[in-house]
Amino acid sequence: MTDVRTPAAENPAVDRTRNTDAAHKDWSKSDTTWMLGLYGTAIGAGTLFLPINAGVGGFWPLLILALLAFPMTFFAHRGLTRFVLSGRSGDITEVVEEHFGIGAGKLITLLYFFAIFPILLVYSVALTNTLSSFLEHQLHIAPPPRAILSLVLILGLMAIVRCGQNVIVKAMSVLVYPFVAALLLLGLSLIPNWNGAFFASAQEAMPLSTFLKTLWLAIPVMVFSFNHSPIISAFAVDQKQRYGAEAERKSSGILAMAHGMMVVTVMFFCFSCVLALSPADLAAAKAQNISILSYLANHFQTPVIAYAAPLIALVAITKSFLGHYIGASEGFQGMIVKSLRGRGKVMSASWLNRATALFMILSCWAVATFNPSILGMIETLGGPVIACLLFLMPMYAIRRVPALRQYSGQASNVFVVLIGLIALSAIIYSVLP
Repeated sequence: MTDVRTPAAENPAVDRTRNTDAAHKDWSKSDTTWMLGLYGTAIGAGTLFLPINAGVGGFWPLLILALLAFPMTFFAHRGLTRFVLSGRSGDITEVVEEHFGIGAGKLITLLYFFAIFPILLVYSVALTNTLSSFLEHQLHIAPPPRAILSLVLILGLMAIVRCGQNVIVKAMSVLVYPFVAALLLLGLSLIPNWNGAFFASAQEAMPLSTFLKTLWLAIPVMVFSFNHSPIISAFAVDQKQRYGAEAERKSSGILAMAHGMMVVTVMFFCFSCVLALSPADLAAAKAQNISILSYLANHFQTPVIAYAAPLIALVAITKSFLGHYIGASEGFQGMIVKSLRGRGKVMSASWLNRATALFMILSCWAVATFNPSILGMIETLGGPVIACLLFLMPMYAIRRVPALRQYSGQASNVFVVLIGLIALSAIIYSVLP
């Protein structure tokens, strides 16, 4: 029987005969590539809205969120990685079926796909809108018809995708460098504009109920600003193929480095932005529903930021699209394989990849062309599913799956469950009328 052709299985760089030797290396070029790939998937265009969404609540909530950022993202993603590593073989869709049965495997594969795929569609629309706006307003060039522009963009991204996971991760890791450089340079350039207005908000007495509600509703913002669950399955499979029995230790080290890099760079950028503005400015930016770079460009009348903002956004969206494509294609192929398996049929890996590519091109192109207004709602509805898959399912598996029992009894497990429940309840509250 032909199963899903997991990205790691396509990777020619994987050599199963050298697992032991590779595991003894403290750090390798592959580890660096994956660290940057994880960073690239997590830190996208949403980072440009984080200073507004996280800072609008005031100083103390932002400070607590900054302190929680590393543990709540690292422990959750480590749990999901351990879950995938606990399977005998295959990606997350196969491991779920192995541990929880065929019915649960089909259901979670379906939820996994519909949690990630809408985000891919959102990125397709955002990429088209950003490039079209950049051509029109900064370069003063009339953009081509939307259908043509979106098709060229989607085909360009799919050209990278068709080269395989190894090339995708390398492309994302390359794109991370200009993005990180831009974040740090922008953060440093704002230092002369730092003022005491934001610190002044720390002196103002905030009712405990208001403080707790602000913190509660801000937790999902932080969770999804650092979320890279769509690429975790491919990452875990590759680590298992590459390092064998040492895969858990190696993957935890890579995750720790990736999350440390995320928290330091993004939170420095976030604090630099909010310190250069006042709480009233942040509230105005939130009301205008624009990115922090767009607001800074208008606020300080800085032409450089006006040009830099769309370019940074294009890089951010591109690398996040590639990372989410891995997860979306994984879920899509998992649904096809499980559906055919139930009827006693199989599909070759080559035809499976072609069907996946065709579906992704047509759906992303159509949505990017028509630019429907329901995308935000679909993305929001996918939030609870991601929270459950990232925070709750791996912790449930630790209690139920013998291969994961070794991780039970850790304080970090309770912490992950609490954050997951807080994020889930806040997301549901925010979408209720």
